[in-house]
Amino acid sequence: MLILRPSRIADLPEVVRIAEASAIGITSLPPDRDKLYDKIRQSVESFEPDRDVSGEETYFFVLEDAATGRLMGTSGITAEAGFHDRFYSYRNETIVHASQELAVSNRIHALHLCHDLTGYALLTSFWIDPSLYDTEWPQLLSRGRLLFLREYSQRFGDKIAAENPGVCDEQGRSPFWDAVGRRFFNMDYPQAERLSGGRSKTFIAELMPHYPIYVPLLPAEAKLAIGQLHPVAELPFSILLAEGFDADTYIDIFDGGPTVEARISMLRSIAKQRRLQVTVAPDDVAAGRPHLISNVSADGFRATIATLKVERDSPVLLPPAIATTLGVESGDAVRVVPL
Repeated sequence: MLILRPSRIADLPEVVRIAEASAIGITSLPPDRDKLYDKIRQSVESFEPDRDVSGEETYFFVLEDAATGRLMGTSGITAEAGFHDRFYSYRNETIVHASQELAVSNRIHALHLCHDLTGYALLTSFWIDPSLYDTEWPQLLSRGRLLFLREYSQRFGDKIAAENPGVCDEQGRSPFWDAVGRRFFNMDYPQAERLSGGRSKTFIAELMPHYPIYVPLLPAEAKLAIGQLHPVAELPFSILLAEGFDADTYIDIFDGGPTVEARISMLRSIAKQRRLQVTVAPDDVAAGRPHLISNVSADGFRATIATLKVERDSPVLLPPAIATTLGVESGDAVRVVPL
């Protein structure tokens, strides 16, 4: 059984291992022990149940193998993108150039530097062990954190976004960055990503032109990279699309990868989840269908996947092993959503 839970300081060695295995472009998992320590420490503080909410909280989750204690994945939520400064993206636009005299009208794809997504909740830090790609556990890693977001909705706004790594090769060469960003920065794409720290991109706005970038003027390789995914992003991206995220409007300012966004209330896991009371069954209960299930604790948050028979507004019967895993007893509340 795998469990989604908040990270702890003791997880640092395992998180460092995961960060070193992550692809270039996963800026919220930098392979830097000190930065990862700060990330976990800030997350521990954010999960405190009586914390005064400010918007700068970051919630970092780990996927743990209950039998071995080995971490099999990570994911996170930033309460407000661009809390300390603006959060920049490129917005896809169509600009119309027309001449009545020549009877010519052209619609031209352009990219406009914007900070539309500032203040959105931001999904971050997704990484899962490749051995789990073809299982149900990526659903827990990605969607389980939404159950926490729903339980503590007062800590977040009403909109959410997620950046997805764009195309780059094994050496970190990004065709989009080489055609756009490198023109204004004398640095490689991986170096620019490290400087951004995964949250602050203000230095981009200070040096990049604020005029639209006309896509037809870009090299062919850069044009093809716009909105395209790094292979490691295909799995989490597909989960987000199934949740109801829109991927047509924004792209990342570094590598051109798609940035998805949505209203939180419209996401499938939010709309279909239910908060139910628990009854711990004395023995194993009758089989049902797979569900994501979480407790409603803050710093003690736990989520997993269980086969449950869930009836509307009735207590959910939990096998003792699942109740123990979640740290709940009869009478406690849980949130459940079908897979």
